[in-house]
Amino acid sequence: MNDVNKLIQYFEAINVKKEAKSISITDLKTFLKWLNELGIAPNSQARIISGLKSYFGFLLIEGVIAEDPTALLEAPNLDKKIPESLSLPEINELIAAIDASTDEGMRNKAIVEVLYGCGLRVSELCTLRISDLNIEGEYIKVKGKGNKERLLPIGGTALKMVNLYLTTIRVHSDIKEGNEDFIFLSRLGTKLSRISIFNIIKSLAEKIGLKQNISPHTLRHSFATHLVEGGADLRAVQEMLGHSSIITTEIYTHTDRDYLRSVITQHHPRS
Repeated sequence: MNDVNKLIQYFEAINVKKEAKSISITDLKTFLKWLNELGIAPNSQARIISGLKSYFGFLLIEGVIAEDPTALLEAPNLDKKIPESLSLPEINELIAAIDASTDEGMRNKAIVEVLYGCGLRVSELCTLRISDLNIEGEYIKVKGKGNKERLLPIGGTALKMVNLYLTTIRVHSDIKEGNEDFIFLSRLGTKLSRISIFNIIKSLAEKIGLKQNISPHTLRHSFATHLVEGGADLRAVQEMLGHSSIITTEIYTHTDRDYLRSVITQHHPRS
C-alpha cells in the first residue's frame, strides 16, 4: 500500500485524477521518471515496481481491470553507477543564489546548508526535530532507514544558519498542532514534504543555470564525495551517511583522474 500511495502522490503532484482501470503503462513510466527526479534510488524504484505489479495483478484477478499496465513495465538498471555530485564552486553558487533577506529564503539557506553539511537523506531532513539538535554540543540525532539512529556533527555555517532560522524566523511561525517539534516548516506551519524540498533545489539550480539534473540527494552525494576526495576515512563516511554496509559507501571512491594522479604523485615511492 505504501507503493500504491506513492503512485497516488504522483498523480496529486501533477494534478491528475485517475482510476485504477484508466492507468496506462505510459502513466507508470512517467511515474518512474518522477521517482528518479526525486532522488529515489534504483533499488527502491525496483521494489516500488514490484509492489505495483502485485497490486495490479490482484486487480486483474478480481476483475477490476481488464489489462495489467505493469505487464511490460521494466525495473531500472541496478548496476552501481557513480552518483552525480556538484563541485564546491557549484555548491557555493547554489547557496549564494538564495535570497536570505526573506523568511522563506532564510529557511531554504538553512536547508541547503544542512543537506550538504551533514549529508542527510531528504526524508531525514523532513523529520529532523528541534529535540534532535544539540547546539552546544554541535551535533544532531538523525533517524535513518529502519529507524536506526545516528549522531552527526553539525558545525560551522550549517549550525549558524539553523540557529538563525530557529531564533529569528521559526519562532514567529503559526505552527499547526503536531508539528511543534519539527525544525523546518512550510508556510502553513506543517513539516516540509520531500516534494517541497525537491522543488527548492530544482528552482535554485534553474536560477544559476545549472544544466545538470540535480535533486536533494545530489547534495548528499556531494557531501560524501568531497569528504572522500579530501582524505576522510571511509568507515567514518559510512557512519555519517548511515550506510549499513561499507560496500555502499565504496561507490564514493570513484573520484576524478586528476585527484587520483595527485595521490599517486604524493604517496607512491616510485612516482
